[in-house]
Amino acid sequence: MLRTLVVVDSELPVEGGGALDVIGFGTYLRDYPRLNEPKTRVINLCDTEKYLSSGYYCSLLAESRRHQVFPGVRTINEMRAGVCQLTAAQVGLGRKEQALWLAQAASGTVKVLMGVAEVSVLQRVVARVFRLYPAPILQLEYDPQRNEISVMRGSFSALSAAEQAWLLNLIERDHPTPRKRGRGRGYRWDLAILVNREEAVPPSNQRAIAKFASAARKLGIEATIVEADELIDINRFDALFIRETTAIDHHTYQFSCDAESSGLVVIDDPASILRCCNKVFLHDAFSYQNIPSPDTAIVDSCSDHRLDELEARFEYPMVLKMAEGSFSRGVFKVEQRAELKTGLQQLLQDSALALVQEYLYTDFDWRIGVLNGRPLYACRYYMAPRHWQIYNHNSKRNFSGGFETVATFEVPKAVLDAALRATRLVGNGLYGVDIKVCGELVYLLEVNDNPSIDHKVEDAWLGDELYSQVMTEFHRRLEMRGR
Repeated sequence: MLRTLVVVDSELPVEGGGALDVIGFGTYLRDYPRLNEPKTRVINLCDTEKYLSSGYYCSLLAESRRHQVFPGVRTINEMRAGVCQLTAAQVGLGRKEQALWLAQAASGTVKVLMGVAEVSVLQRVVARVFRLYPAPILQLEYDPQRNEISVMRGSFSALSAAEQAWLLNLIERDHPTPRKRGRGRGYRWDLAILVNREEAVPPSNQRAIAKFASAARKLGIEATIVEADELIDINRFDALFIRETTAIDHHTYQFSCDAESSGLVVIDDPASILRCCNKVFLHDAFSYQNIPSPDTAIVDSCSDHRLDELEARFEYPMVLKMAEGSFSRGVFKVEQRAELKTGLQQLLQDSALALVQEYLYTDFDWRIGVLNGRPLYACRYYMAPRHWQIYNHNSKRNFSGGFETVATFEVPKAVLDAALRATRLVGNGLYGVDIKVCGELVYLLEVNDNPSIDHKVEDAWLGDELYSQVMTEFHRRLEMRGR
């Protein structure tokens, strides 16, 4: 299990540490690392204001000693200038949050200790700041005139005795202690399962998440279900399983990058998110590898000349797709030139490129789940009632069509082969491959990272074995890393 060391400048005893190991920098310098020590996390509370300070060397030495350190040297260097500026848009500070900040925060200043705001109503905004500047002590100031937030490092010695005790309490509360199960057997690894309980269409429903956690524990992996603002210190975990819809300009991608750079086993990994979220990459990769897919044009203009070219190439209706999107969002069917022009104008406002694709109607799409290059599950997703897609975001009553889950050995060989070929272009993670079959022809639509796995849908054939196979893959990767 993970051992936590809290390192401070002073060698004098610190009150409020409880069961934590609170040591001075000199002690950490002289007495560590130790022979046969357990996996160790270092919370560096030393002063980091100056380059080559004790705080700087504490994190530098911790990284060289293979200790998981917080904050890392990169964060210390980024904040060495003293003040970092963020716009309100960067952290989602809307008008409501601005008013709350000015009403609740004394002098517009908020202290943040271990990612927790002293003003609880601002926690969601603070969590976004903390993801950009992960440090134990931050001080935030909001300037309503410039609509900006100033981010400054904080000092442990400058905190009041009550604030120091609160900070140490937060560290202790977040400090993982060995948890027993069954006949006293401790868990060997810690897995974070990232979810968003407010998401309208999450990749997994609550029952499926519970089954993932249960399957993990049977393999000696302690699973903790967390939301983004609860994932304060990613280094306390050995692995990250993202079960929140991913996007590149989103905290899910940032968490994935942080986890991978910290040496965690992570699904979905950053490369998979980058490749799957961008339909332009997928189309280009499919074309280069001669994987059959619907006829597609990459468009950067909606000029009359470009519209003429599209009408010469495609018949109406056409399908327009934004470069990034999931769950059928950002996908439109257009029936005439005016709709084509309007749709492209809308998509090109947010992206330099959009896709125009031939329209292929089928009663259902195949979804093949693939894990590390092996088929995991297979479903037929039927179109939503009176709609041309499996999801109809404009209808609450008929939001999605039906489904049929089958054994992977019942899937036509051409469909299965296309799915496995496509995932090899992306990586060795967990994917959902969408495929249409028109007559004898197979068309690959896209490869999705973060695929849907819901209880009583994708698990209808394998049952609990589906969750066990996913967690067994985590177990295999953790073993390969020698942890």
